[in-house]
Amino acid sequence: MREPLDPDMFDPVCPSGLTPIRFGDKWYGMIIRCLEHGPRRFSELRVPLRGISAKVLTRSLRALERDGMITRTAYPGPVQRVEYDLTPLGRSLLEPMAAACAWAEKHWEELLDAREAAGHPR
Repeated sequence: MREPLDPDMFDPVCPSGLTPIRFGDKWYGMIIRCLEHGPRRFSELRVPLRGISAKVLTRSLRALERDGMITRTAYPGPVQRVEYDLTPLGRSLLEPMAAACAWAEKHWEELLDAREAAGHPR
């Protein structure tokens, strides 16, 4: 049995929204991080990604699957169960994503100051 995903995994004020380094769409990197420790069901992904609608999560998962980053496995039965998991290609993004996060943390204040100077609130 896997540990449940932390509902506070993505702090609303975390640097992920500030970093100029993007991995796919707004949710792409966060979904990959949710799958870092093994396969997850759609409902499990919704816990830490509480700001995402079901429609947008579905669209993002399909894009990740199309791009070869994740696999979708449907298990037959009276109640169909679907899990999403990282492919080796998707897993290869974890290291560059960690480097981007470390960079954003190191430059957090500078990023905030730049946003503020450009007229965007902290």
